[in-house]
Amino acid sequence: MSAVIIIAEAPGTVQTIMSFFVKGGLFMWPLLACSIVAVTTIILRGIALREKNVMPLVIQNEIERLAPGASPERLMRVVSQDQSSLARITRVALQHLRGPRSENVEVVQTRARHEMVGLEKGLIVLEVIVGIAPLLGLIGAVSGLVHVFSHLGLSSGAADTRQIALGIAEALNATVFGLSIAVPTLIAFSYFSKKVEVMSVEMETLVVELISKCYYGRSSREVLPAKSPPPAPMPAPTPVV
Repeated sequence: MSAVIIIAEAPGTVQTIMSFFVKGGLFMWPLLACSIVAVTTIILRGIALREKNVMPLVIQNEIERLAPGASPERLMRVVSQDQSSLARITRVALQHLRGPRSENVEVVQTRARHEMVGLEKGLIVLEVIVGIAPLLGLIGAVSGLVHVFSHLGLSSGAADTRQIALGIAEALNATVFGLSIAVPTLIAFSYFSKKVEVMSVEMETLVVELISKCYYGRSSREVLPAKSPPPAPMPAPTPVV
């Protein structure tokens, strides 16, 4: 029954929305563009920042399952076939195991910051929209009020006063539209920013734990020796005359 009511009222709702948009003035168009960009960015960031895309559970389990001092060959095979952020940081850690532990930790932290920048890609768009959407709405409202008050001196009688009041109400449509864009965009921006921060800390913690297991039993400054070439044969003794 409710579905029938919604379908019956749909044409009137669409007409009301279109009337609201048209009466808002010229600045409703850039606000509409901001809303489309914001929705698109929110959807794309929501897909990209899913935990299974950033921190696959199989890699987390392999790191936690690895025994201290054990060989990480199985983990290396897993991360070599994965393109997630956690896999890239883990590969960097495993590739620098021959160096000192402090150097490896520093390289991992640098890579983690690089991955954090990649995860924050697109959030600047949401931040910009949060700032400009209310301002565009305010400009639209002021523009409408200027248009209304420019005709104020030409009005006379209650009928014209009522038209001016309606014009002022219509001039505020842009402000309402701008705020309705900025509020959900701000919520999405805050949520994604906090999510990126939390996942970055979790990834760095996991990889530091991995380094501790790989360096178990080794000195913090110990460097694994490189493979040395076989010793050269001893020269034959010179015969005594």
